[in-house]
Amino acid sequence: MEISLDQWVLFCRGPVLLNATILYTWLVMALLGLVSWLATRRLSTSEKISPWQNLMEVLVGGMREQIRQISQQDPGPFLPFIGTLFIFISFSNLLSVLPGYHPPTCSLSTTSALAICVLVAVPFYGIAQHGLRAYLSHYLAPTVLMLPFHIISELSRTLALAVRLFGNVMSGSLLGTVLLAVVPLFFPLAMQLLELLIGQVQAFIFAVLATVYIVSAAQAHEEKKQTLRPGPAKPETQ
Repeated sequence: MEISLDQWVLFCRGPVLLNATILYTWLVMALLGLVSWLATRRLSTSEKISPWQNLMEVLVGGMREQIRQISQQDPGPFLPFIGTLFIFISFSNLLSVLPGYHPPTCSLSTTSALAICVLVAVPFYGIAQHGLRAYLSHYLAPTVLMLPFHIISELSRTLALAVRLFGNVMSGSLLGTVLLAVVPLFFPLAMQLLELLIGQVQAFIFAVLATVYIVSAAQAHEEKKQTLRPGPAKPETQ
């Protein structure tokens, strides 16, 4: 039994290799592009809007509200990145109802790539808000001896993001395949529905954790500035 989609090679000629992970990732990207085109080709500001636009507005509005509740900030800067992560993971897992399809999130390569995007986004947003020098000073607080521990913390949570998403999606997909082979139809069907629910929950958790990591870095610098800022002078007592 193939555990990883990376081992399922569909085409190989010289340095060019096409495996199932790449194929299904392209499929998800193509379908997302198609859905985006259908939802935005006839945008309207009137009361009568298309079902596609209504779905898109509900989805974007929900993501904005979730980011606002988590970050307590304007969700605008974070929405493109966090929204893309959530939609890609959610749509990838949702398509698992199609026969012969395997979500690319079953591959550790895909989940690692998504986690690395979060790893890069954390300093990107931190530097954009506070500047390079102020952001890098966070790694030296409260002493330069903490630098290795800060770096290990960044790398370990990136690994945790990748392994958590990969493990949950892969185990659910593998369990559904095994049950379909050994028991009647109805129980695997229930497990398939449970797998869809788990896939959506994992997409939500990944997006929430990415938001928390990005926002916490920015808030750490803001708190540091406030502690270093001199407070008002206390009145002298008689």
